Amino acid sequence: MENHSKYNELIYTQQNGSLYLNLFIASELNWKDKGIKIRQETNFPFEEQTKLIITEGSSRFKLWIRQPSWVANGAFKILVNGKEIPLASQSSSYLVVERSWKKGDIVQISLPMHNTIEHLPNVPEYIAIMHGPILLGAKTGTEDLKGLVADDSRWGHIPSGKRLPVDKAPILIEDDISTITKSLEPIKGNPLNFSFANVKMINPEKVMLEPFYQIHDARYMMYWMVLSKTQYSSYVDSIANAEKEKLTLQKRTIDFVASGEQQPEADHLIQSSNSNTGNNLNEFWRDARNGGYFSYNLSTNKETEMSLIVRYWGAEWGNRKFDIYIDDEKLVTENNTNKWNRSRFQNVEYSIPASMLAGKENIRVKFQAAKGNTAGAVYYIRLVQKFH
Repeated sequence: MENHSKYNELIYTQQNGSLYLNLFIASELNWKDKGIKIRQETNFPFEEQTKLIITEGSSRFKLWIRQPSWVANGAFKILVNGKEIPLASQSSSYLVVERSWKKGDIVQISLPMHNTIEHLPNVPEYIAIMHGPILLGAKTGTEDLKGLVADDSRWGHIPSGKRLPVDKAPILIEDDISTITKSLEPIKGNPLNFSFANVKMINPEKVMLEPFYQIHDARYMMYWMVLSKTQYSSYVDSIANAEKEKLTLQKRTIDFVASGEQQPEADHLIQSSNSNTGNNLNEFWRDARNGGYFSYNLSTNKETEMSLIVRYWGAEWGNRKFDIYIDDEKLVTENNTNKWNRSRFQNVEYSIPASMLAGKENIRVKFQAAKGNTAGAVYYIRLVQKFH
């Protein structure tokens, strides 16, 4: 989100008397060192070209033009005053045009776009679909968008509508992933819009691909699971059970903190001493060492029949003895030293006495390390309703 405010700085750059065209954005450049003014005209991405016009001055210099990776080799073209410039470079590099430039010179740059696939890092069965540099996404409904517009409450910026099960999301079925981009069908009259009409889909919805930046006020998808026919059969059996357990836990949840993540911790008014954070298997954690502590303020929703679920790593080393407090009352003394010896996450549920919750809208949950010990690492903290 922060990139957009930086684009203007890098549309053009200069080095050793050369000018670099990095971004294809309608703009004007006053290059004082050369006494040159340039105007870039484009309606990109709704037209696959851009045009540079020398509007003032004259000077000899090298113009380096970026040939982006999303233009296929052989498709990139540059014309100067209507004459095509021979090109020998490969994509994802710069092409140079050196000449004595003068007022009225026009550089036309052709940027043909085509559909490509980007795999999600470390999860290759999920893909994103691109048209040129444009990420394509799909609206998937407008139901239950509670929290879409933030109010001034403490957690008003957090979406709170119903979570839908992942196994019910559309899944693309294709033994050869490379054929998907060729099967997308352009929608007549809607530039940069495509349909999945020729792609086999499970849990089909009437989804249409469009530029992600144009999607507002709706549920959406931008990562698509793609499975072969064989993979799909085994996937459905396993994911349905996992999703059922996940949604059941989410329904029980009153409040939740992702330990070690900046915004959730700030939202829950973290306090800490001698505490550290890190990441393990793409999950963040926080601990406290040698008598240190960390604590969060959690909402109870005025309920009194609750438990605390804490997520730990099952193969910690060193001394791991610590106390968990609800406000100023000790809930439990925990000792994870060689407790599981299994390299996987362990979720532990602690029942909270009703007396610790009665009459309270919020509680402070504190993890206090014993001297010479470490509290945690804690991967998340979840305040949940008890099973009845």
